[in-house]
Amino acid sequence: MSRRDVFHAAVRRALEKEGWTITHDPYPLIFGTRNVRVDLGAEAPIAAEKAGRKIAVEIKSFAGLSEVSELEKAIGQFLLYDVLIEEQEPGRELFLAVPDDVWNGLLAEPQSQKLIARCALKFVTYRAREEEIVQWTN
Repeated sequence: MSRRDVFHAAVRRALEKEGWTITHDPYPLIFGTRNVRVDLGAEAPIAAEKAGRKIAVEIKSFAGLSEVSELEKAIGQFLLYDVLIEEQEPGRELFLAVPDDVWNGLLAEPQSQKLIARCALKFVTYRAREEEIVQWTN
């Protein structure tokens, strides 16, 4: 199994605080004869605003030496996982979980916004220390 992101537990707890039920940790996918794993799979409990909604969340800390390299890897993972989820469980939405400071820094830059639009990336931003979700961005 691949190594978990440093903020994995904090994001999981933040999602649970928002009422999500974690159904998979990790969420398994198949790529040909290979197994691939998205960090989390979750479902909203029965509620008017979330009824039956299913998500998968790939958690990123952007803690490497280069934020741009981390972004390259995150986009590649998102695109791969998105295609696999569309084939294997079409009703599930994929999100990249990123720290709030990365969303307001690197991802707020014009080039990043172009990438986000072109690749149709979806984000959930979080504050790890507070174990809270800040916003959802489609």
